[in-house]
Amino acid sequence: MELILASNSPRRKQLLTEYGFDFKVVGSNFSEQTLDLSPEQTVKVNALGKAKDVFESVGCSDAIVLGSDTVVELGGVILGKPKDSNHAEQMLKSLSNKTHSVWTGVAIITKTEKMVFAEQTKVIFNKLSNELIAEYVKTGKPLDKAGAYGIQDGFDLVKRFDGSFNNVVGLPIEKFASLLKNLLK
Repeated sequence: MELILASNSPRRKQLLTEYGFDFKVVGSNFSEQTLDLSPEQTVKVNALGKAKDVFESVGCSDAIVLGSDTVVELGGVILGKPKDSNHAEQMLKSLSNKTHSVWTGVAIITKTEKMVFAEQTKVIFNKLSNELIAEYVKTGKPLDKAGAYGIQDGFDLVKRFDGSFNNVVGLPIEKFASLLKNLLK
């Protein structure tokens, strides 16, 4: 069975590659939604929407399609990707010295199966100086990431986390790999 990643995320591509998966990328045209759902439900709805869109578009009955979505949640508010550099700075300032959750939803669709789950990782940020925030934002790295940061970007943002590091990167690869292994049995 062919594995198809329904995402253009360079981080998800990298994680799948690092874990030895052979896969193809087909970007989804599904528009992410937040509606008035919890962060957990939001990422599940978006992951499933992306996976369904690609599964239907490829018309491949022997494919396994992986859809995923990640959001940052701070005090009940969902932080998606920043609109611009100023928005990224505001997000980082709001996360400074606080605990937040990173939620990633994963959907796996085949001709006969549909699995959807969400993974949560609690992240505690260091107290960030205005200089560090400005330096980080200047790199452009925060602009395509939920919550305006990447735990893997090499900046001293995170004090500690409780849960999957890869979930914060954008895909709880360990849980995905386990489910895929069981699916292929």
